[in-house]
Amino acid sequence: MADRPQTAEDVIQLVKEHDVRFVRLWFTDVLGRLKSFSVNAAELDDAFEGGMGFDGSSITGFNPIEESDMLALPDPTTFDLLPWRPEQHDTVARMFCDIRVPGGGPYEGDPRWIMRRALKRAEEMGFDAYNIGPELEYFYFRSAKPENGVPEVLDEGGYFDLTTLDAGSDLRRETVLALEKLGIHVEYTHHEVGPSQHEVDMRYKNALEMADDCMTYRIVVKEYALKYGYHATFMPKPLFGENGSGMHVHQSLSKGGKNAFYDADDPYFLSPVAKSFIAGQLKHAREISPLFAQWVNSYKRLVPGFEAPVYLAWSRRNRSALIRVPLYHPGKEAATRAELRCPDPAANPYLCFAGMLQAGPSRWSRTSTTSPRRSSRTRGSSSCRRRSARRSRSRPSRSWCCGRSASTPSAASSRSSARNGTIIACRSPRTRSKTSCRSSDGAAPRTARLL
Repeated sequence: MADRPQTAEDVIQLVKEHDVRFVRLWFTDVLGRLKSFSVNAAELDDAFEGGMGFDGSSITGFNPIEESDMLALPDPTTFDLLPWRPEQHDTVARMFCDIRVPGGGPYEGDPRWIMRRALKRAEEMGFDAYNIGPELEYFYFRSAKPENGVPEVLDEGGYFDLTTLDAGSDLRRETVLALEKLGIHVEYTHHEVGPSQHEVDMRYKNALEMADDCMTYRIVVKEYALKYGYHATFMPKPLFGENGSGMHVHQSLSKGGKNAFYDADDPYFLSPVAKSFIAGQLKHAREISPLFAQWVNSYKRLVPGFEAPVYLAWSRRNRSALIRVPLYHPGKEAATRAELRCPDPAANPYLCFAGMLQAGPSRWSRTSTTSPRRSSRTRGSSSCRRRSARRSRSRPSRSWCCGRSASTPSAASSRSSARNGTIIACRSPRTRSKTSCRSSDGAAPRTARLL
């Protein structure tokens, strides 16, 4: 829509103009699964006035049956017509909802409210906005339930492939046109590294709006895949031996209408706020991992060798680091940002973005603004192996390797592992067999830790 509605009266007027018959009210459960129920357009007055009641005990992560009464209050600024439904008559629209408890107060378990609370905290610290630009990857398969149990891909294309190697180009085009009708600006689309893997990148927005757009993006991709008879999945690692699907999140803070991450006098053009924000996310990466990688399948993606980060480090050009800072281009001060590469597209975007925002300020809100040392070298090089051998002698008794707890080896075995390019040797709790964890990302002394 050209002009976004701002009030309930604006929405009611648009409903009349476009002959809207039904309005779907959307919200998410704690796992990020989209929930929806439809109301007759004639009921919108009541919906805006007091919300629409529903049974919260049947929603994952919401209240128990003893306190099950809950209200869905539509947000008029999120009103849009659904492009995959009839557009001439009996049109269908949607709005995102804030979940309330009887009495009108916000429900503290509502993911959208948690995102609002995190943004309010940033505003209290003097920041105008937390801007987010995610890159969601996904796969197309021929069927959701293949006969032999193995997903069948549509093509064998690779990164940026075109024509016959990219069977989903027309499907992506229709998806992008639908997203634009929903008010989502798409920057570019392309075939990704894996077979039948794709990416559609949305232009950055404030975190709450972008979380809404991520939920819309996921259902649009699935709806148009279904239209062609295919199945789209945002599963982090659906194919063994192939790259998984990530959600690389570009992020920055604005203050006084300017990018708070930019500093013209810094060698890397990063302000103290940006450096400390990065340090905070590295410090709390383990704590927020259930938010950006919430499924068991998420940790099958976070393994070495598939462009997924496994070590806590940051870099300017190395895309295998946990956080990457894209190179600065003169005249593009507003584009200074940090890219967190560990989230996956199956996460709850509200909780994921809220956790990212809370992790950053927890570090720089205090007096210290010391940033972690930068990494530009890939693990496995001779100098990194020598440093790893020296550090392994003083490691604590417990470490984390590929999501599993492991005991630190002796100094002798560490030296042997270092010569073989191994960072640490561990034993799997299930197989009890010795496995080596190699990393393709860079990490600096003192700051590199196993994720």
